[in-house]
Amino acid sequence: MNRYRDSGFQIPEAWTNVNIADQTGKKFLITGGTSGLGLAAATALTAKGGEVTITARDTKKGLRAQELSGAAHLMALNLANLHSVRECADSITESFDVVILNAGVMAIPYRLTDDGFEMQLGTNHLGHFAFAGLIREKINDRLISISSQAHRLGNFGDHSKEEIRSRALGKGKYSPWSAYGDSKLANLLFVNEIERRRLHEKWRFISIAAHPGWANTNLQKVGPMMAGRSFQARAMIAASALLAQTPLEGAYPMLCAATYPNILGASYLGPRGVGEMRGTPKFTHGKALAYDQTLARNLWEVSEELTGVTWEG
Repeated sequence: MNRYRDSGFQIPEAWTNVNIADQTGKKFLITGGTSGLGLAAATALTAKGGEVTITARDTKKGLRAQELSGAAHLMALNLANLHSVRECADSITESFDVVILNAGVMAIPYRLTDDGFEMQLGTNHLGHFAFAGLIREKINDRLISISSQAHRLGNFGDHSKEEIRSRALGKGKYSPWSAYGDSKLANLLFVNEIERRRLHEKWRFISIAAHPGWANTNLQKVGPMMAGRSFQARAMIAASALLAQTPLEGAYPMLCAATYPNILGASYLGPRGVGEMRGTPKFTHGKALAYDQTLARNLWEVSEELTGVTWEG
């Protein structure tokens, strides 16, 4: 599953943001650029001369992040609302060399999006599926999706369209971590299905997945806070501050995926440390189910049905 293992093509062990080549003239779009990985990536790419556009649900937070990162442009985008997704996509008139699908939620209590989708699958996968599909012709080089080691918790039951649809609509028993695992597995299935369709449809961009390992961002505390578990939230904040990587270190795999030359489509990057929890980026691979073509095709068809966005044509 790791096509680089026997080819000799590897990322240098000491690769960090310092090693990013000059990005002058390159245009980047990052969803969820107000904090954490997105803000760190925007700052790093801007420092290398890239023209960066970030998206935000909250305009006030977005303006603050734009100031901090030096991002050239800010766009309003709520991935949990398909009307917002379409409005944002319709407002894009220029092309981007690289689009990074970074925004997301993690292990939150049961919620539905404005369109009636389970919030985690709706935000982390369906919103991004629709947004990327709507701007497909404006992506020149790379489309990057941010997954997680938690994809190993995902399974989509019997892999049928009925089961995928049921989970996407939030039906049946709900577990915050299982739903998060499904959404992160969906990110990998999405990337791999894009590569198959790209070769057939001759799309001009490749799709790459990356995961940050354990990074000290707001994601860890949001779920417990939404559930009213303040002690758990404080414990997560303390553990992350002590053990996790910085947001910039967590962003290394996505930055490498966005800028390292000659990467193949459907590659997957993550940290090279123990358990892929921290460290500089390397090529890695997901669990076997992430490469299941039938599951990927079923997920794609259900995603088109639910969002009303068709990529072909």
